[in-house]
Amino acid sequence: MSFRAVFIAVTCGTALLVAAFMLNWYRPRVVTEQPTAELIRASGKCAECHVNLQYSVVHEYELSRHAKKGINCLECHQPAHGQEPLDHHGFSIAKRLTAANCRSCHEPVYQQFLRSRHAAPSWAAVYGKDAFTAEQIKFSEEFHPGSMNRPANPLVAAEGKAAATSGCASCHAVGKPNSQDGSIGTCTGCHSRHTASVELARLPQTCGQCHMGPDHSQIEIYEESKHGILFEAQRKLLDLTVEPRKLTTREMFVPTCATCHMSGLNGMNVTHDPSERLSYYLFAEISTKRPNAARGQAAMKDLCRNCHSQATIDRVYEQAERIVAETNEKVKSAREVLDGLRKEGLLGNTPFQHPIDFAYFDLWHYYGRTAKHGAFMGGADFVQWHGNYPLLKASIEINELANELRRAHGK
Repeated sequence: MSFRAVFIAVTCGTALLVAAFMLNWYRPRVVTEQPTAELIRASGKCAECHVNLQYSVVHEYELSRHAKKGINCLECHQPAHGQEPLDHHGFSIAKRLTAANCRSCHEPVYQQFLRSRHAAPSWAAVYGKDAFTAEQIKFSEEFHPGSMNRPANPLVAAEGKAAATSGCASCHAVGKPNSQDGSIGTCTGCHSRHTASVELARLPQTCGQCHMGPDHSQIEIYEESKHGILFEAQRKLLDLTVEPRKLTTREMFVPTCATCHMSGLNGMNVTHDPSERLSYYLFAEISTKRPNAARGQAAMKDLCRNCHSQATIDRVYEQAERIVAETNEKVKSAREVLDGLRKEGLLGNTPFQHPIDFAYFDLWHYYGRTAKHGAFMGGADFVQWHGNYPLLKASIEINELANELRRAHGK
């Protein structure tokens, strides 16, 4: 073979090798890097494929406490009792994960969740009781009377199925019944799917993805409050990753939503029932005390004492309870106007048919709720300018709308 032919062959071969290395250089790292042996063992070989297909899923799992404890993918993804199995490359996995998959390891937590308004009452608030079994209805009614024996919210029919699915159900599905396995809801609404992170669940923004807006403006109130301002300023000094039963005011010296409503701060009980420490139904048209109001208020005040004096705590509660009482009277007065119109035959019982229906709904559902939540959460602007001022304005408008209806009917 001539030198020229050898030279051309070597040059072409070298060029091809260089080109191959250059192409590989520009390939994404998630494609070129292989998962570690530890990860493959922990993930039941799932990572071998999913590291290329959905790298973010694998990476989030790597960051999780589940991964650190050697819990593999199949332990969570295997079908729970009653769930439809799916053949997935030789593995039998659940077609859709629910709280039933989590409860196999976290049964006490699931039972706490079942007692909360995040569970069945959340879904029933939108779609009514029809999707639940008689046993599920009875269970939740014991803890939250009136929360289950109810029809679908009239706005579902008025606004349409698409609005309810993309809007209301996005949050209220936290309590959706899972007919196949008999469980209620999903844990991933707060914990996310693959990180299963306690840190994520403790962030105010996690609660704020649902507890926001004019009808339940808790995140906006929190951000205005001293608690929210301090959290924003000192976030980097806090440790939101501490195991729940070991959390102290050294790690969480500024509270988030979870600190007050769920955490076992300084040895207190941990709970997945956020209503356990509450004393009033602040969301209601007319707010009454909860069945276990005294116990709930005592538990919340115990938590407050980790940071505040008893005198301060009592003052806040006394002022907030006065706001609740005054708001109740304002809502009752407005409701009497509508009740009077119905007695006179000027207004039907079907909601959302006349402008006065919307004015009354806004009065209690937006402004009344906001004033009450603001009072308990330290949001002065929400008590006044987002609460009592629009309450006053709406009351005047309701009276004028009532007079217009009477004039239109010659009364």
